[in-house]
Amino acid sequence: MTLPLKPLKIGHLAFSSPIVLAPMAGVTNAPFRTLCREFAPGLMYVNEMVMATALVHGSAKTERMVTFAADESPRSLQLYGSDPVMLARAVTKLGEAGAVDHIDMNFGCPVAKVTRKGGGAAVPAKPNLLRAIMRGAVKAAAPYGIPVTAKFRIGIDEDLITYLHTGLIAEEEGIASIALHARTAEQHYSGTARWDAIAELKQAVTSIPVLGNGDIWTASDALRMIEATGCDGVVIGRGCLGRPWLFADLVAAFAGGEVLPPRNLGFVVEVMKRHVRSLAEHFGADDIGSTRGVRDFRKHVSWYLTGFPVGGEVRHRLATADSILAIDDLLDEMVSIHGSHLTVVEGGEYLRRGKTSGPIRVALPDGYRGCLNDMVVPDDNDVMAISGG
Repeated sequence: MTLPLKPLKIGHLAFSSPIVLAPMAGVTNAPFRTLCREFAPGLMYVNEMVMATALVHGSAKTERMVTFAADESPRSLQLYGSDPVMLARAVTKLGEAGAVDHIDMNFGCPVAKVTRKGGGAAVPAKPNLLRAIMRGAVKAAAPYGIPVTAKFRIGIDEDLITYLHTGLIAEEEGIASIALHARTAEQHYSGTARWDAIAELKQAVTSIPVLGNGDIWTASDALRMIEATGCDGVVIGRGCLGRPWLFADLVAAFAGGEVLPPRNLGFVVEVMKRHVRSLAEHFGADDIGSTRGVRDFRKHVSWYLTGFPVGGEVRHRLATADSILAIDDLLDEMVSIHGSHLTVVEGGEYLRRGKTSGPIRVALPDGYRGCLNDMVVPDDNDVMAISGG
């Protein structure tokens, strides 16, 4: 399949392949992004999202999350919040520090602790608030030459669909590109992504890149999405969990080259060993790595081994291992039993990894339904109209 793909341009940033790593909380930290870049350098790899207010107030935990490898370029970070003033201040703080090259804004997170306070997926339900946040962020970023992008969902639920006006507002307010996760917040991570919504958004928004996200597990999925929707590129979330080499497959597919078959167990084990060591170094470790880095790695174990018929016992032992040495021993034992050439079961690459929960009831602040006709940016004095409360 030959697709008329153009290089992805986001502000002054240019990428030969229109492929973006989605920010994922607790996953897309510097070690994971570095691993992905080893397989496919030169793409947009976005750090996990951080709260704008916490960043402004100097939260040590939040500032530690804004961490990039020494050779990482561009340095991309996602912000979220519901206060236009705080978001603009966060952008200014990052710009003054020269900390990032790109900022993405989250308008799609369905987590209750975020939407209950008016953030994430709740923001597009108040179009004037959405516009104020976007306008403030773009204005704050301009002096530093930082392009601002936005990622959002179809809407809250079937009764509160927001993606078309969100995309149009983004286009009007100078957002450099937009990405649609083609599910509602109510769907959470269940069901099937509705690629037809990506196609409709691409038809409506014509002056900036429109990227698609949802149910891309293999390179062939990405090709099918672009063919079906006409979108300008893809954003990869759960599909790369336990499969950081997916980005190499995507680059090859988009260039019309050969995509390698699913990797064998020996290959995967070597990647796992590099990953756990990188996490141990990132979080700080003693000589055998029995610290947070090892604990953080445990959640990756099931993702890496999804589709491999290695049995539940070794998975459990790996998920409770307390040191790099213990993990190495278990991985070596697993390879000695099953062989390094073991491959995933038929269809194993399509087995879902990461969150699968849903549908959910979306927590919203009072008054967030019924706001879609309020499309005017409020006066600066009208604080309540943009407070997110």
